[in-house]
Amino acid sequence: MAVEPKALRIVYMGTPDFAVAPLRALVEGGYRVVAVVTMPDKPAGRGLKVQESAVKRYAVAAGLPVLQPEKLSSEAFVAELSALNPDLGIVVAFRMLPRAVFELPRYGTFNLHASLLPQYRGAAPINWAIINGETETGVTTFMLNPRMDEGAVIASRRVTIDAADNAGTLHDKLMETGAGLVVESVHAVVSEGFRPHPQQEVAPEALKPAPKIFKDTCRLDFSGTGSALVNRIRGLSPYPGAWGMLRERSVTDGTVIRESTVKILAAAFLPARTTDAPGCVSIESGMLRVACRDGYMLPQQVQPAGKQRMEVHEYLNGLKPKGELRFE
Repeated sequence: MAVEPKALRIVYMGTPDFAVAPLRALVEGGYRVVAVVTMPDKPAGRGLKVQESAVKRYAVAAGLPVLQPEKLSSEAFVAELSALNPDLGIVVAFRMLPRAVFELPRYGTFNLHASLLPQYRGAAPINWAIINGETETGVTTFMLNPRMDEGAVIASRRVTIDAADNAGTLHDKLMETGAGLVVESVHAVVSEGFRPHPQQEVAPEALKPAPKIFKDTCRLDFSGTGSALVNRIRGLSPYPGAWGMLRERSVTDGTVIRESTVKILAAAFLPARTTDAPGCVSIESGMLRVACRDGYMLPQQVQPAGKQRMEVHEYLNGLKPKGELRFE
């Protein structure tokens, strides 16, 4: 007898905004979400105000039961899940699950990942696809196994990366495409003859990883090419933001007059032959030009330390340099 997908007892696991759209698609589609698992509330910001995850806020508004275990492997949490008698687990932007959790549901547990697996396994696939200059990425659903992002594939959908996309706009594209793919995958896993297919075998040297983004990942290297600089800026905008250390030095003795970190959140590239040292800054006709290997990077939106995001002309109005400027 065929299983009715909307009768499945689904446990949904996720935390950030990216995981909200698939959950909403399930709820509004009439699927039976018996519990939502998300990260515990935690203090954040200068006032250390307790923050709830985006998934929790949506789940509470939708009247769904919410579980927030400190340890996913704890006997108490596994027993709580078992008592729900789940048929299917769905994971979107969450933590690594222990085997006792992902094998518990009758039909197992599947994950939505923001890349075309096996490429860009890891924590930051959206960022790295843009940083690496890709023109296409996608979303993939796959059955969980003990190895990170290596389970058998249920389905995937391709998404174009436009030249104007940054990590924020691509995030939204993939989120909406992923929401539809999650619903399709619920139907797939209970269909007769369902067999997820192993991920394509790719030589290790041809795999493109997507490791977690750290502060050093965001620092711009102006000795690189202009296109690489612009792609890194796009891939890290609007958050966490690519940055450089801007120093102003005296024209007489080279001593540092002032320095500050500046995030560059949007930029263009002007190819040109230049003898300027990488990182050297010039200001012409209301434009900020930063020398790189094969021309100039032209910041369009910036965020100086301690200030709000602004257009570059606003930044230049307050800059008023007296010495030589260079990103170092």
